[in-house]
Amino acid sequence: MNKESQEKMFDHLNKIGITHFVGVPDSKMKHFIGRGITKKKIIITTREEEAIGIASGISLSMQNVLVFMQNAGFANSISTITSLVQLYQIPMIFLIGWRGYLKNDAPEHVKIGKIQPQLLKLLGLNTRIVKDDNWQDCCTWALDQINKNKPCGLIIRRTFND
Repeated sequence: MNKESQEKMFDHLNKIGITHFVGVPDSKMKHFIGRGITKKKIIITTREEEAIGIASGISLSMQNVLVFMQNAGFANSISTITSLVQLYQIPMIFLIGWRGYLKNDAPEHVKIGKIQPQLLKLLGLNTRIVKDDNWQDCCTWALDQINKNKPCGLIIRRTFND
């Protein structure tokens, strides 16, 4: 996603009810995170599991939360997602940067990138791929999911103009 779309997406999510944004930075969403830092709405963590723990507490206080991370961190967090978020039906939006599905991606990202769709499916986590032309619909869908007490995922793909 381009800079303008990421910034608009952050502003829109904040406007429609996401009160907190927590996570581990990913260059695929640098403009989204930058916008949140400027608005003093971002909590940066050192590990994805830490972000999920903080977000769970925020969600349990009846506030809407988004957790951002790259897909390798998502894979690292599967136990936390299944044993905390899904087990206790804690609603939150996962914003996941998708690396490793393009031919020229770094080798360390390729394996996770290839299996990410299957991981999401196995977890039963409903997701949408966010693009410059559909981010608003994806945000509305995601907010609807968490209002139904369902965690969900929004995926940002790597593009060549990142």
